[in-house]
Amino acid sequence: MPVRITLDLMLARRGMTARELAATVGISETQMSLFRSGKVKGIRFRTLARVCAALDCAPGDLLDYDFDPDDLRGADDEAEG
Repeated sequence: MPVRITLDLMLARRGMTARELAATVGISETQMSLFRSGKVKGIRFRTLARVCAALDCAPGDLLDYDFDPDDLRGADDEAEG
């Protein structure tokens, strides 16, 4: 998947553990682990905002993207719903 979660890098920069972040944000350690590993299909904006507030960062600091031309295929189909 071309979208990668870079949360571990931000945690290291802030000197915080995933366990501490999960407690601060108010989500389970399991949910935090799934997010860190990229095994979730989405995240609520409110949860993302809490993570960003706790780490003093922006959403772009937690996500990275590697271009894949296949991501543009079927864009019209997905836009229709």
